[in-house]
Amino acid sequence: MNIKEIARIILHFGTFAFSFYCLSGLDLSKLMLKTPQRNTKAQVLLLMMSMALGYLVAQFILAIMYRLG
Repeated sequence: MNIKEIARIILHFGTFAFSFYCLSGLDLSKLMLKTPQRNTKAQVLLLMMSMALGYLVAQFILAIMYRLG
């Protein structure tokens, strides 16, 4: 494995963790319909939103790094 690949993987995990931390402050269960699995669905939504936001932020940072370097 190349050092750039390892840095890219670490960046993706770091941005995912940071986005999960930031989005966990939202109470998404209030936005969901009143179903018995409302909390579970809200947690899955939080996880999916964190993955999407983490990916987008990582791609943005990588694009800036490759543009400058």
